[in-house]
Amino acid sequence: MRRSSLDHLVIVAPTLAAGALHVEQRLGVALQPGGKHARMGTHNLLLRLGDCYLEVIAPDPDAPPPTRPRWFGLDELGPDAEPRLAHWVTRTRGLAEADARLTQIFGRIESMSRGTLAWQISIHADGQLPLGGALPSLIDWGDARHPASGLIDQGCCLQRLELRHPAAAVLGQQLEAIGFSGPIACMTAAHPGLLACIETPNGLKTL
Repeated sequence: MRRSSLDHLVIVAPTLAAGALHVEQRLGVALQPGGKHARMGTHNLLLRLGDCYLEVIAPDPDAPPPTRPRWFGLDELGPDAEPRLAHWVTRTRGLAEADARLTQIFGRIESMSRGTLAWQISIHADGQLPLGGALPSLIDWGDARHPASGLIDQGCCLQRLELRHPAAAVLGQQLEAIGFSGPIACMTAAHPGLLACIETPNGLKTL
């Protein structure tokens, strides 16, 4: 049976500056530089959360427009959109051998890179997020060192991630099917949404 654990949280923003301000105002800590994703025309900033991390991602204004929809629904963000916690990603192994059932739900498995990092990740061709972002994308770092281990520890740690969706039971079944284990709770709500509870040097904060 496939096993997976929480890899990182995804804050989408129209610009990195807006995303950084959003996170820093709420958590009271600064983000670190990430890098550029040439295939997607995006770039990011990062924050370590224990053995996982938080990513702020935005379109890269210096990159050529990609020939495909950007991931994480970024093409739908207007220039004045409020940054938000839109998605999360789970860490697993063996994505290269993913079967049709898995790719139909989570998206096609693609090879991606940023600087010296390389990985495989599930992406829907239209750039949309599975179950409105409540269902995670899947990532496989292979034998590479995990990015969180290379980030500065600023005393932040994810305590709990709430997944809200009208079909919370279906969401739970899909997580069980990928063998997910981690600090999450599936909750029934009128609209898809996420809430992360993060312990910081300034106390428990939420995103």
